[in-house]
Amino acid sequence: MPRAYSIDLRERVIGSVAAGTSAREAARRFDVSASTAVKWVQRWRRSGSVAAKPMGGGRRSRLDGHGDFLMGLIAGEPDLTLEEVRAHLRDRGVSAGLGSVWRFFARHGISFKKNRARRRTGQGGRGRGAGAMEGGPVIV
Repeated sequence: MPRAYSIDLRERVIGSVAAGTSAREAARRFDVSASTAVKWVQRWRRSGSVAAKPMGGGRRSRLDGHGDFLMGLIAGEPDLTLEEVRAHLRDRGVSAGLGSVWRFFARHGISFKKNRARRRTGQGGRGRGAGAMEGGPVIV
């Protein structure tokens, strides 16, 4: 996301408008879009501030309200897949994407990695190497 324009530029545009030029003329002079200059002037006239509004901010997940249910679900059945967790949520009437479920558990420090406790399959590949020969190598 791009940064906000500097306070200095905003003050120069507002100062130009306060001195009598139009917002569109000030926009051309300071090389910003006309709509930007108009919005800055409107904000200045309404609030007296030329500062940028806060950007970004956290959005709350709809799953946060179901945190106790989800944590209890994983505590009871630690081998659930994310898709199975979604199915349990659907049974409760909650629609959530796979990424939302994954991010919820990631925020709470829970991962769904393969490990010995879950007895999942091992890594793919060619398997174990050949066993050692009995008695060592034969020299002829």
